[in-house]
Order: sequence, then structure tokens, then C-alpha cells
Amino acid sequence: MDYTLIHYHVMAWEERAYSYIKKRLNKAGWPVESLQFKADLVMRGLIIDTELGNIVKADRFGYVKYAFHGTTPLDYDEKKRVYRQTLVDLNTPRWKFLNTLFSLSEACMYMQLVDLIDSDVVEGVMGYGDLYNTVRQTLDEAHMEGKLKEEIINNPAEFVDLDPEIPLALLDQKYAGKKLLLITNSEWSYAAPMLAYAFDQFLPGKMTWKDLFDISIVAARKPDFFSLRLPAFEVVDDDGLLREHSGSLKTGKVYVGGNAKLVEESLGITGEDILYVGDHIFADVNVSKSIQRWRTALIIRELEGDIAAAFEFEDREEELGEMMVEKERLEADFSRLRLRAQRIKNDYSTDPSAQETVEDLDKRMMQLRQSLVELDGRISPIAIESSRLNNPNWGLLMRTGKDKSHLARQIERYADIYMSRVSDFLYHTPFVYLRSHRGSLPHDLASPITHIHERVTGD
Repeated sequence: MDYTLIHYHVMAWEERAYSYIKKRLNKAGWPVESLQFKADLVMRGLIIDTELGNIVKADRFGYVKYAFHGTTPLDYDEKKRVYRQTLVDLNTPRWKFLNTLFSLSEACMYMQLVDLIDSDVVEGVMGYGDLYNTVRQTLDEAHMEGKLKEEIINNPAEFVDLDPEIPLALLDQKYAGKKLLLITNSEWSYAAPMLAYAFDQFLPGKMTWKDLFDISIVAARKPDFFSLRLPAFEVVDDDGLLREHSGSLKTGKVYVGGNAKLVEESLGITGEDILYVGDHIFADVNVSKSIQRWRTALIIRELEGDIAAAFEFEDREEELGEMMVEKERLEADFSRLRLRAQRIKNDYSTDPSAQETVEDLDKRMMQLRQSLVELDGRISPIAIESSRLNNPNWGLLMRTGKDKSHLARQIERYADIYMSRVSDFLYHTPFVYLRSHRGSLPHDLASPITHIHERVTGD
């Protein structure tokens, strides 16, 4: 439900979540009165290094490309020294992946508390791993207390970013013959009023969100929902009164708990017939695909900002691309001259009739080197600008420099499709068959390896 069917004003939500962490830490004696939530410090897809107190952005292979220690960025030399022989491995407890927008407040607080620990402002010795656990536990306790959600229920207009096209997109699917399922970890007491606010005013006639979904499951306990045979209870009134349930899930009912296998059995379908849509890379798309083989769609709301920034930068990016092509050409010319000089120096030249001397080649290489230096001077500011699109510290969500980010790799691995919001389904009819594009390979078309073909065939 959250950040999938209902979108929030991220700053409003995370500032309030941050304030609850801060309040609890202050009560526990932490000197956090002057700290403020800073949205640009963090983004989804970053990874906390609990061993060193750093927060990093890695590429698809796990190489760290950007890093902060606390709130201070590591320069290139320091980052290289620290992570030269280290790859990010999300399967080890050292690394904590920020895979939802709900991670932003705790990550910001963690970075700021690292500064406090390093400055000896906090009494006692605490490791960076213990610090992470403290922040995580503090946020969990704040959520369990329920005051933040109570604020949102009482004033949804301040926190909810309404999208009237989401109900329309789901109505298209419903009347095209699809079964609509709601599976959320939110409790009935939160899900019911929030869905009523976000959906009912945009549905026709007297239809409510409960009429829109064929089966609704709240307090689903994902990811256990996909791996365990948890029991289901029927919600029988608006106060959330529960009744024990056995057998198949019934159309038009709302349940607490249940499990993925029960959903399949109730609908008489298998995983390949279900498209499960969620915003959590692990609790939604990873587990549902790995265990149940459900088709998966990931919601990435930040994608809209990334696309807008990239579109605005398009002309500069084209200019940068042209300069990089020229740089590669000059580097190739320089390398060829260097190789010819090497062959002459070591007396194994394959062209005995060549009249060039090493001195001639050195002179030409000096000219090329100067051209490269001048070109790098033009490339550098545009490349830096490109790396900071949409976030001055981390750049685009799904890129790390020119390569794909670690988050992008996770998305490729587990999500069949991704989009910025559910209403993006409106760009297609509900009868569309989504096919993957033909994947590219390094030797396709004009890649450098095609020169092998040219050398062999003479084409």
C-alpha cells in the first residue's frame, strides 16, 4: 500500500519520522537537539557500511564509487584507499541496504550521529554497528508507538500525495477481467482510513476501495507471507473485529494474515499468472519472485525526478558523449604511436620500410597528449555536473557515474518491470502483452570487437 497505492510527500513524512527518532534519542540522553533532517544527504539505494561508519553508493559489481564518512564525503584517494580491496556484499551483515523511501530518516540520523561519536560528544564507546542498531531500534519503537501514523490519519492532506489516476488504472484492469489483490503489511486501523482517503473520492458512485479489490489482506507480515503458512482471519466490521477463517479466501472480503499459497489456491492460479506490484526490493519483489515465482513490478517514485533531470541535461549529455568519442579516438591514436615507438626501440617492427624515428613519434605523442589535456579540461566540468543530477551528493538513483548502480542491478535481477507509479499502467491498455527488449551484448553493432570481423573478412 505505502508508496505503491498511496504516495506520500517524502519530505513531510521523513521529517516527522526523523523528529520522532530525535525525540527518543534526546530522551535517552543523546545530544541531538541541534540536528536537522537533510534530504540531500541520503537517497534510496545507498548502503550503510556499519564497520566503518560510512554510507556508500556502489556500482552493479559492488565497487564503491562514492562514499561519505558521517556527513563528510571521502575524496577519491581516501575512498580508493579504504575500499580498494572491498566489494559490497548485501548477503553479509556489514552492509545495510537502504531499499525504501522509509529508510531516509534513519540514514540521515545515522550519518549525523557518526559525526557526534567521532567528535567524542557522545560519552562511552560505541561501535558503528551498534550505532546503526540503536537508530534502527529507535525508529521501530517510534512506529510501534503509533503516534506518527495517528498524525497522518488525522491530517492525511499534509502527508499524502494524491493520484486520482491510480484508481482509474485499477478500474481499467478490473473491468478488463483481472482480479485485483491488496496485500499490505499495514494494520487495518491504518490501512482502512488511508485507502478511503486516497481512493474513495475518485471511485464511481458509491464504490469504495473494498469494492475495488477482489481480495484484501492487511497485516500480511511480508516477507513471511510468501514463505510460511500463516493463518487468515476475516475482518468483519469497521472496528477491525476478527473472525477465524478456514478454506478459500472469498471475493469482496478483507483478511488479516494469510499466505501467498492460500491466495493461489483461492484463485485457482499459479505464480506466473500474478503480477505483484510493490516498492520494497526485498519484502516485495525479491521474495515473491524467488519463492512463489510471481511476476513482479517495482514502484520507484524517484524515477520521475531522475527522468526530468536527465531530459533537461540532454543537450549537455550529448555534448559530453561527443567529447568522449573524441577522447577515445585521441587515446587510440596515442596508443598506436606508442606501440610503434616500442617496436622500433626493441627492433621488432613489422614494417621495416617505415621511415619514422622514435623522436618523430615522441613529438607527435606530445601533441596528442596536449590535445587530451585540453579536452579533459572541457570534459571535467560537464562530467561532474552529470554525476550530480537530481542529487548534489549522489546523482541519479540508478546510475553510479556512467555505470548502473547497485540498486539498478537488484532491480534488473528481481523485477520483471518497473515504473514510477501504478497509474503508469494507463500508458498501455489493460490488454497489452509486455515483452522484454532484445538484450545488448558488448560485440553487437559498432562495438570495438567488430574490428575483429573487419580484420578477418576484410569488410
